[in-house]
Amino acid sequence: MEKTRDGFKSGTGFVIACIGSAVGMGNIWRFPYMVSDWGGMTFLIPYVLFVILIGSTGLIEEMALGRAAKGGPIKAFGKCTEVHTGKKKSGEIVGLLPVIGSLALAIGYTVVVGWIFKYAFLAISGQLSGMGKNMDVIGGMFGTTASAFGNNTWLVIAVIVTAVIMAFGIAGGIERANKFMMPLLFALFLGLGIYIFTLPGASEGYKYIFTINPKGLLNPRLWIYAFGQAFFSLSIAGNGTVIYGSYLSETEDVVSSARNVAIFDTIAALLAAFVIIPGMAVGGAELSSGGPGLMFIYLVNVFNGMPGGKIVGIIFYICVLFAGMSSLVNLYEAPVATLEERFGFKRPVAVGGIAIVGCIVALLIQGIVSGWMDAVSIYICPLGAMLAAIMFFWVAGKDFAVNAVNQGRDKNIGPWFVPLGKYVLVPLAFIALVAGAVLGGIG
Repeated sequence: MEKTRDGFKSGTGFVIACIGSAVGMGNIWRFPYMVSDWGGMTFLIPYVLFVILIGSTGLIEEMALGRAAKGGPIKAFGKCTEVHTGKKKSGEIVGLLPVIGSLALAIGYTVVVGWIFKYAFLAISGQLSGMGKNMDVIGGMFGTTASAFGNNTWLVIAVIVTAVIMAFGIAGGIERANKFMMPLLFALFLGLGIYIFTLPGASEGYKYIFTINPKGLLNPRLWIYAFGQAFFSLSIAGNGTVIYGSYLSETEDVVSSARNVAIFDTIAALLAAFVIIPGMAVGGAELSSGGPGLMFIYLVNVFNGMPGGKIVGIIFYICVLFAGMSSLVNLYEAPVATLEERFGFKRPVAVGGIAIVGCIVALLIQGIVSGWMDAVSIYICPLGAMLAAIMFFWVAGKDFAVNAVNQGRDKNIGPWFVPLGKYVLVPLAFIALVAGAVLGGIG
């Protein structure tokens, strides 16, 4: 007899957890940079179009696939090949790739979340504001932090906090933590945005955000990067959304859930842009970095030069910490669930085992984490998303896909869903893989 699986207590809890998984570093340190770099609305127009496309195909597909299989990628992919050929094995082997990808990305993310823990502490203790606008000191702090074995203590703390949340299970740990972190993140970011609005010079940032360059819309690279940003922001990788979907009740509407996740993920990205771009304008700085340098060097300088900058810095890094933690929990869930499903581990043992492995490897890769994250995000994530879409739309087939999505819905999904998934989503996921390899990353 199969034991009863843990799960989300409510559809709202599921949506909030998925929002937490989607709202991460891409929303905060890359999205504002892309908006700035490509000219405000010039970037936002294709970005929103791609969010709608991915939210109405890939996001729905991965949620429905996980729920139909009642398991993570290995079980889900096996379910698809079983529907098609009567055999699970080949699908289960393929499903191992997204699990490995999720663990690899989680390990790299652990290093970054360790940085965030440190900077949140430095902000609260006043050490960040004490650096003033001395870029040598500010840059030196981050250089030391991001070096080999440069942030051991805070990295271990990040792993411990993540493991404690996960050890309490889906409803008692992940759902409860996200219900606390996500509303507070949105409220704090909104408060920051309102405060920035009152500062002199912020208007220049808003003007830039609402600028549109019609000629820029003709640049193919703009569309590629907008797609990449939307693709990775919505956490389509064949792992995290699949495993969260497996904990969802059959009475919940995945189409409605996917829509809400896409909407709130976009709102979070826009809030970050409306805080960071006008904030940089207030500080008289240009948004010249889209990576860690933006968050840990340039913004520190900006905060230290604006009225109330110490409080702004505290609130900002707490928001970033919540975003990082909620994503990290999601990334570790797929490998944890795999140990539970495939080997019968009790949850605390599975969490502890994955946490130890993740912590050891994260400590070792601190000096090369940028290359590590690039390799995973460029190759493994889009490949996992493409494989999940192929399994759902092509291998399991139309009847399986439609039935999985319509479960819990009052109105059946339109006839557009399967063709859009088969002939648009899958090729776009392949394009994300190829374009990422050629351009050195697109998301």
